[in-house]
Amino acid sequence: MVNIQLHNDCPSTDTMVPNQFIDRFMPEANGEFVKVYLYLLRCIHSHAYNCTISEIADKFNNTEMDILRALRYWQKAGLLSLEETADGKLCGISLLPFPEDTDAASAAPAVTALAGATDSAGTTVTTVNTAAGSSSSTGNPAETVPESVISGQSAPQMRKYTMDEVAEFQQNPDILELLFVVETYIKHPLSENDVNTVLFWHEELHFSVELIVYLLEYCISKGHSSMRYLNKVALGWYEKKITTVEQAKEDAAIHSQAYYGVMKALGITGRSLVESETAYIRKWTKEYAFDLPIIQEACGRTISSTHQPSFEYTDSILTSWHNSNVHTLDDIKRLDEEHSKNKKVTVKTAPSSAPRKKNSFNNFNSRDYDYKNLEEMLLSSSVH
Repeated sequence: MVNIQLHNDCPSTDTMVPNQFIDRFMPEANGEFVKVYLYLLRCIHSHAYNCTISEIADKFNNTEMDILRALRYWQKAGLLSLEETADGKLCGISLLPFPEDTDAASAAPAVTALAGATDSAGTTVTTVNTAAGSSSSTGNPAETVPESVISGQSAPQMRKYTMDEVAEFQQNPDILELLFVVETYIKHPLSENDVNTVLFWHEELHFSVELIVYLLEYCISKGHSSMRYLNKVALGWYEKKITTVEQAKEDAAIHSQAYYGVMKALGITGRSLVESETAYIRKWTKEYAFDLPIIQEACGRTISSTHQPSFEYTDSILTSWHNSNVHTLDDIKRLDEEHSKNKKVTVKTAPSSAPRKKNSFNNFNSRDYDYKNLEEMLLSSSVH
């Protein structure tokens, strides 16, 4: 068989996209957010270190707020570090090593951001430079859970188990079977970091084998099989004090029902909700403890009033109902009736006859005539 030779005619200015980004981060990210990150990579590889938010927005026909939202997303994902001036303007971006890519973190040059300036138009200029050398962090990036995974302070940080500890754990038949089950679900051999994550769930979060298996089933049913996504959900359950499969199923049902119920009621299609929007849903379902029909009623009134989806407007309605101790749709009906009665009382108590407005026809004093005397004068004048 003849060997096939491969030739590369591409210019040296091609942008290299790390496999870690494609495999772990890109599948879960919004497409617009992916464009922004790839553009930053291109700036690095082409040595174009100066850019502005407005330039990036014009490049993709987006608003500056869309670009900032993308940068915040990658910051939470642990891939970027953003610097801001004292007045809150973005002035620098750092491209960080991938949290779970220990080899790349130690071998590749660290990417740092320098403080930016402001151009003549008043737009913040973002300056990105690369500097050789390793990260100044004393710990291994794989040992710390990324910021986007830990949404609260109660969850413990992931620790790095030694080879001896892992070997000792694997002496336990239950642990050994658990690792086999995880490997079967995610359909690829477990890496050292994967094993470390599973042990973290079992030993630090105190998840039972049954709960970990349901965690796998739940995430994969949603189309996510990456260990990073699984760990994010696991930490969320831990913070909600979910310890059984039944509690996890109940939480998943409530979240899914409310999530899609709100999207349908507000007429949102073709996109997923962003974090600020899901935060409102958590507030309405958890803090206010509203059932879905009440939330949907508020969404319907929002559309009737604003003719567009507005989580802020819906929140104002639900906050008002919460302050009025609304718990059912009947309570809302009662409030509406009271409001209607108050309007009627206001109308009845208003003055029945308002002062007559003067115009060009009545803006004068009318004369008083004695018509009987006038008639007599007329008759006497006719006789003569």
